[in-house]
Amino acid sequence: QQIMEKGQLLQFINCRLVRQHQLVNDDLWVRDGKIINPEPVFFDEQAKAHRQIDCNGAIIAPGYIDVQINGGYGVDFSHDTDTTEAGVEKVARGLVASGVTSFCPTLVTSPNDSYHSILPRMPTFIEGGAGVLGVHVEGPFINPQKKGAHQENCIQTIDKHACFSRDTNSPPIHCHTQGMATVREVYGSLDRIKIITLAPEQVQDARVICDLVKAGITVSLGHSMGTLSDGEHAVRHGASLITHLFNAMLPFHHRDPGLVGLLASDAIPAGKTVYFGLISDGVHTHPAALRIAYRTHRNGLVLVTDAISALGLQDGVHHIGQLPLEVKQGKAFIAGTETLCGSIAPMDECVRIFHKSTECSKVYAIEAASLHPAKCLGIEQQKGTLDFDSDADFILLNDDLQLISTWIAGVCVHCK
Repeated sequence: QQIMEKGQLLQFINCRLVRQHQLVNDDLWVRDGKIINPEPVFFDEQAKAHRQIDCNGAIIAPGYIDVQINGGYGVDFSHDTDTTEAGVEKVARGLVASGVTSFCPTLVTSPNDSYHSILPRMPTFIEGGAGVLGVHVEGPFINPQKKGAHQENCIQTIDKHACFSRDTNSPPIHCHTQGMATVREVYGSLDRIKIITLAPEQVQDARVICDLVKAGITVSLGHSMGTLSDGEHAVRHGASLITHLFNAMLPFHHRDPGLVGLLASDAIPAGKTVYFGLISDGVHTHPAALRIAYRTHRNGLVLVTDAISALGLQDGVHHIGQLPLEVKQGKAFIAGTETLCGSIAPMDECVRIFHKSTECSKVYAIEAASLHPAKCLGIEQQKGTLDFDSDADFILLNDDLQLISTWIAGVCVHCK
């Protein structure tokens, strides 16, 4: 890692930039952690670069953004509650080796005490590591029938009813839900939460989705037995993401396609994009399923790793949340079962697998892991592009999409 002096002007030459959904032969100019427009530098300041960096024909792309990652390098964000800060820092520094420059640490369904302990201690800035965009809480408001690797006794309902009637022998005549009160009771403060995954059919009063979105939280649908109608109802109230498409949800059926049907629904509000996470690790999602998703709804496709503590480690027994997991032959299972419980493939590998499986363009594969997640979170003005005034979080790649180096705020934090 290099120290950057304030005002120092970097010029990256002999490179191709990912801009406007294509590769453009141009230089990249960086100053004070931002990508800048060089024209005022030439004409107003009449300044030259303090340093030129020859990229030898490499691709410069926005840094990857992982909106669903449970841990890595021996750290499990949900299990290691006593070492949250150190654990997140370790993962953040490890992720730059796979081109990830920002991420959402993900907590699987956990006891309330765990949320209250972990969330306030989640760091935001890590020197030399990927930035923390906020936490993805995957649960506990999910369907126990699609719990996957989530511990069933920690699953909760978001609707706590207060019902009133004229006398004890009469049925209730008025009920009201206390959805947001329950959310705050479960998580404590919502300040560090960026994404909440919930099962839409478990939410009886969808106004809680509206309230979460108003609080700046992206509502994602997953771990669900929900029908297409359930999903459409949630989307009309503000939900905008599907958690790991095809996994932990009803399989596609021609009479009711379930949450998968949101990719082709005609009931989505005009101008709204439904995004969906896709695990292209070579294990969770068949190449044909990747192609179906890609060909059906390209604008909403977001690559995620869903990586677990075993990312970067060898075969053996590790943890996801409260449950032990076992890695064997490159796959992660709940210990003693054949239930998949997260990926161990890094993001750069997921991008390469997706590119090969779908035969999409290199730029599209890159944008599925950068621009699309940024747009999903509403941060595309700062992250996910190489536009002027955006954060100088970017990566250098060769033509095989192999990582050469990773830069955060204009500083090289990893180089192969």
